Amino acid sequence: MKKILLVITFASFLNILKAQELFVFTEPASNMATKSIGFRLMNMLGVDGSNNKPNFHVMPEVMIGFSNKFMFHAQSFLSDVNGKFVPEGISGYAKYRFLSNDNVHQHFRMAAYGRASYNSALVHQDEIETMGHNSGFEGGIVATQLLNKVAISSSISYEKAIFNNIDPKDAGQKGSAVNYTFSIGKLMLPKEYTSYNQTNINLMFEVLGQNIVGTNKSFFDIAPSIQLIFNSVARLDFGYRTQVSGNMVRTSTTIYLLKLEYNIFNAWGKK
Repeated sequence: MKKILLVITFASFLNILKAQELFVFTEPASNMATKSIGFRLMNMLGVDGSNNKPNFHVMPEVMIGFSNKFMFHAQSFLSDVNGKFVPEGISGYAKYRFLSNDNVHQHFRMAAYGRASYNSALVHQDEIETMGHNSGFEGGIVATQLLNKVAISSSISYEKAIFNNIDPKDAGQKGSAVNYTFSIGKLMLPKEYTSYNQTNINLMFEVLGQNIVGTNKSFFDIAPSIQLIFNSVARLDFGYRTQVSGNMVRTSTTIYLLKLEYNIFNAWGKK
């Protein structure tokens, strides 16, 4: 009940205001522009709730929009979790939009997505996370509704950890999980568009959860954030994610995020 009340409270607050579907902690159903290339640098400072030990992750990423239906990301992982800042792994992410119902000032879209990762870091957590922690794969479906300046998105996925370097004390770790997300965002500024050079300011609130298959272990996080878009090509995100409830060991129960992104449109030829 506590989880449901949190979602309803924040969703109601944002809906009263009058988003672009560019979320900070999740991906929407929409894709990048056709023939575009994006460069992203995600920085995350995490804090383990059990011992307040900080850990820093850096994730550079290259993104390619092959068509209005298909896009691909290549990402690498670096961290100082083990006391020394080192590269730990790589990941590939693909998304295919299979449904698009577009109208004036609104649209509904659905997409299937998948991720495959390799990570050499020592696994000592119950949480399964193929974006930066585990080797393995993830597959899921995401649906996004845009209504004027408000975007709402939700996803569900299955995630499997394989070929991991598991800490001996965690040798019994379960290897698969079900993830769910809910995101809502609101375009705050500009009130009226007069130029593509105007700076956009978006406020967002996201919910992220996981249940480990075959156990009673789970977590439930909330993540407010602010996003700035400059000249329609550059993006700066500030986010805060924290655990509301959970009973599993995690590398971080609180995360501070800084994300930088730059996009090149019509990178090869004309649309």
